[in-house]
Amino acid sequence: MTADKSFAFLKDIRFWIFLFFIARLYGIWFPPIDISHNWRQTTVTMVARNFLEIDPNPFYPRLDISGELTGITGMEFPLLNYLCYLLSLVFGYQHWYGRLIVLAISSFGLFYFYKLVKSYFDEKVAFNASIVLLFSIWFTYSRKIMPDTFSMSFILFALWHALEYFKTLKIKNLSLYLLFLALGTLSKMPSAYLLILLIQPFIDKSLVFKNKAIFAVSSIVTLSVCMTWYYLWVPYLNETYKLKHFFMGKSMRIGAGELCLHMDQTLSKFYEVALKFIAFAFFLFGLYKAISNKNKKIVYILSLGFLGFLPIMLKGGFTFYHHSYYIIPFVPIMALLSGYGIAEIKNKIAVKVVLVCIGIEGTLNHIDDFVLRENYKPVLSLETAMDKVSRPNELTLINSGAYPTPLYFAHRKGWVAFNGQIQNPKYVDSLVHLGLKNIVVMKHVFGDDIILPYKEVYNDSAIRIYSLKINKQ
Repeated sequence: MTADKSFAFLKDIRFWIFLFFIARLYGIWFPPIDISHNWRQTTVTMVARNFLEIDPNPFYPRLDISGELTGITGMEFPLLNYLCYLLSLVFGYQHWYGRLIVLAISSFGLFYFYKLVKSYFDEKVAFNASIVLLFSIWFTYSRKIMPDTFSMSFILFALWHALEYFKTLKIKNLSLYLLFLALGTLSKMPSAYLLILLIQPFIDKSLVFKNKAIFAVSSIVTLSVCMTWYYLWVPYLNETYKLKHFFMGKSMRIGAGELCLHMDQTLSKFYEVALKFIAFAFFLFGLYKAISNKNKKIVYILSLGFLGFLPIMLKGGFTFYHHSYYIIPFVPIMALLSGYGIAEIKNKIAVKVVLVCIGIEGTLNHIDDFVLRENYKPVLSLETAMDKVSRPNELTLINSGAYPTPLYFAHRKGWVAFNGQIQNPKYVDSLVHLGLKNIVVMKHVFGDDIILPYKEVYNDSAIRIYSLKINKQ
C-alpha cells in the first residue's frame, strides 16, 4: 500500500468534521458563562427551562427577565429551546444540552456545505472552502447555545435538497427542502437570505416551467407560514404580554447611517471576525482570481449573496457591527471565495501549509471558548445562596446591568438593572410595589459592590443579598 493510500482519509472532509466535532466536545458540559454572549445563551436556556417548569407550549416562550409579568414574549420560533426541553424530559435538565445540539447540527451543516460547493465546483474547492468554514467564526458559534449556525445549517440542508429536486424532480427532495427551509427560517429569519442563490435554477431554460412553478409556490407558502410567526405572532405576544425582547431591526436608512459612521468596525466583522486574517487574504485572492479567470459562477454567487445579505446589515445597523454573530450568515459565501483562492495555488504542499495555518489561527482565535473563567464562577453559586434566604417564587433584582445571566443562575424571576438605578430609592420602591422581595448585589463579575439601606441577609466574597420583606434598617 502506498503512502498516499495510507493517508487517503486526510483528504476526506468527513474525517476533519468528525475530528473537530470530537475536539469541540471538550467543555461541552460547561455552563453558559462564556466571555462572549453568555447573555444571549442564557436567554435560550431560560426559555428551555421554563418549558420544563411552567408550560411546554412552544407558541408561548417565556423569559425570566420579566419582573412581575408572565415572561411570555415574541422571539424566534424556539426550536433550539424546545429540543433542549425534550432532552430534559428524558435526562433531566442541564444547561449544556443546547451546546451539544448546535454542535451536532452545525457539523452536518458543514458536510452539506461541502456537498453544495462540490456540486457547483470541484472537490478541491469544496474541501478547501469547508476547512475555511470549519475554522471561521463557525468554529466557536457552533458550540454556543445560540441558533445562528444551527439555523444556517438547516438552510444549507434546504439548498442541497432544492438542487436535488431540480435534478431528480422527486417529491422526497422537495418535501425535505420545504421542511428544512421552515426549520431554518423559523429558527433565525436572516438565514433565509441564501435562497437568493436559487435564482439560477429559475433562469435555466432547460428546466420545465411546471416544476419551477411547483417549487416557487410551495416555497412561498412555507415562507408565508414563517413570516406569520415573525410579523403577526411575535407582535401579538409583545402587545398582549407587555414584554418586548426580540430585535426586528430598524429602518435601513438609519442602519446605513450607523454603518457608515462606524465603517472601521463594520469592515472588521469581515476580515477579523468572520474568517480571520489568513483566510480573509485568500478570500480577496479568490475574488481577484475569479474576476481574472472570468469565473461567472463565483462572481454570481458572491454578487447575489452580498445583495441578499446587504438588507440584513442595513436593518441591523449598530447591532450588526456591535455583535459578532450577525456576520455568520455571510460566512459560507466568504469561505467559498477563500477556498477557491486556495485551490488556485498549484503547489500541493503549499496548499496543505495554508490550510494548516488557517486551522491553527482559527483554533487559537477561539481557544477562550474551551476555558471556564474562574472570575465568572460565583454566578454558579447564586441559586444555592438565594435558596438559603428566599423562596424560588420571590421576585429578585440583580445589579448586572443589561446582563440576564446572573438572574438565570439564581433560578429566579425578576429584573436586572445598573447600580445607579438600584441606588435610587424611587426606582426600588416602584419595583417593591410590583412585588420585589430581594436585591442581589454581584460584587465583581457582572456588577460592582454597593451598600444599600436594606436588611442584609447574605454576604460572601462575591455576593451580597438584601431582603425587602424586612423593614429598612
